[in-house]
Amino acid sequence: MSSARFRIAARLVAVAALAGLTAGCFQPMYAEHADGTPALRDKLMGIELPPVDKPNASPEARIGVDIRNALAFKLYGTATGTAPTHKLVLKFQTSRSSLIVSAATGLPTTENVGIDVQYNLVELATNKSVMTGTTFARTSYDIPGSYQRFARQRAFRDAEDRASEEVAEKIKTRLAAYFTAGT
Repeated sequence: MSSARFRIAARLVAVAALAGLTAGCFQPMYAEHADGTPALRDKLMGIELPPVDKPNASPEARIGVDIRNALAFKLYGTATGTAPTHKLVLKFQTSRSSLIVSAATGLPTTENVGIDVQYNLVELATNKSVMTGTTFARTSYDIPGSYQRFARQRAFRDAEDRASEEVAEKIKTRLAAYFTAGT
């Protein structure tokens, strides 16, 4: 056997040995725990999502419901939440800005929708904040001609919905990291 082949074989043996040593350290994030401690899914199902504090029938209230519904589905799936152990309080602001303006008409042809969210996870047993954070989402949409008002409004609403989903996914990921690592 040549020395090059011997070095390759030695490296493969070393990699296999290291993989064997670390194989017991890996556990899937959403897996059931063998030691009887609650799984991540159970911990996420214990998060209460109170309604967002925005005026009824306002555009912000609709976005708040979108974010809350997206979060509920991401945390609970099709199940209902269990007895709450934590409460997630959300506060958000929206923005809208023109990205591209037509030189011929002076009207925007592309706009951006933004949602900035502050969230606070409160442990219900102690009423103490255990995690806070901020996140945001920016989505753009094209504005069809100036005579298509319904299409413009629908594109705007779809962009808000996409931004709500994005924000909910980021918050769920952060909550999962908190319940997995404890920080």
